[in-house]
Amino acid sequence: MNILLTGASGFVGKAMLRHFAAVPNVQCRVAVRREMSEIASLRHHLISGIDAKTDWTAALQGIDTVVHLAARVHVMNDKATDPLAAFRAVNVEGTLNLARQASQMGVRRLVYLSSIKVLGESTCPGESFTEDSIAAPCDPYGISKLEAEQGLQHIARQTGLEVVILRPPLVYGPGVGANFHSLMRAVQRGLPLPLGAIQNQRSLVAVDNLTSAISLCTHHPHGANQTFLVSDQEDLSTPELIRAIAHAQGVKPCLVPIPVPVLTTLGKLTGKSAAVQRLCGNLQINSLKISELLGWKPLLTIQQALAATILRRSST
Repeated sequence: MNILLTGASGFVGKAMLRHFAAVPNVQCRVAVRREMSEIASLRHHLISGIDAKTDWTAALQGIDTVVHLAARVHVMNDKATDPLAAFRAVNVEGTLNLARQASQMGVRRLVYLSSIKVLGESTCPGESFTEDSIAAPCDPYGISKLEAEQGLQHIARQTGLEVVILRPPLVYGPGVGANFHSLMRAVQRGLPLPLGAIQNQRSLVAVDNLTSAISLCTHHPHGANQTFLVSDQEDLSTPELIRAIAHAQGVKPCLVPIPVPVLTTLGKLTGKSAAVQRLCGNLQINSLKISELLGWKPLLTIQQALAATILRRSST
């Protein structure tokens, strides 16, 4: 099977490259904006960017399946004058342009990495998002991902291109950055964390679990034109996650039980309400559909995935 991978320079993309390298009978081609050491031995195409005008003709020659990971990603304190327009240019128009050209070039299937953010930022206690939950994106990134999903489904109906959509929650694993990396550093340094009183539940997905799900979706016949939520299928509270990180690091966590209303107030006063909500709120997803329909199971438990994450960090 000949696969075109976009977004190979990103966190999930690099893991996807490693995964495909170990899969027999898979030839992976990548489309990137700059040269990378990881792709030196692979057939690759340089593109100036991803938008409505990108020419994918050369990259799509002979391709059976496209795995589209590239996106304008969610960032805190976005500096764009019109963030929604900026997200739409890449995540909607760029994605749909790729899909249209893929269908014209005879590509059989496109696997699209969306986000749980299309459904919202939180769930009520004891409830979980499913594939049938009503979409309610709360920010420009989530809106753009939803619009891309809708556009891809329309193209699939028009052209016969098989589209598979995956919606992951927070992705972590070896090489993770951003807030998860900062949390690991704080735990390792033994810093007091005022999160000991939080009683929430959140779903995560290890990058190796996500890449195995994406890989399965490239070829499983029952995956065609389906949408899947994907997670580790183990939910943790924020304190439980911190204890699990500490266990993987071989340190003792320093959790201080500050009441959640106090944290919420401090978040409002400091302009960090969104960050506090992610730490204190619930976000649970039910990812049984991909297991029941495709037979997928997580490769790693959360503790195994955290151990691999810590090992990679300590060796770099």
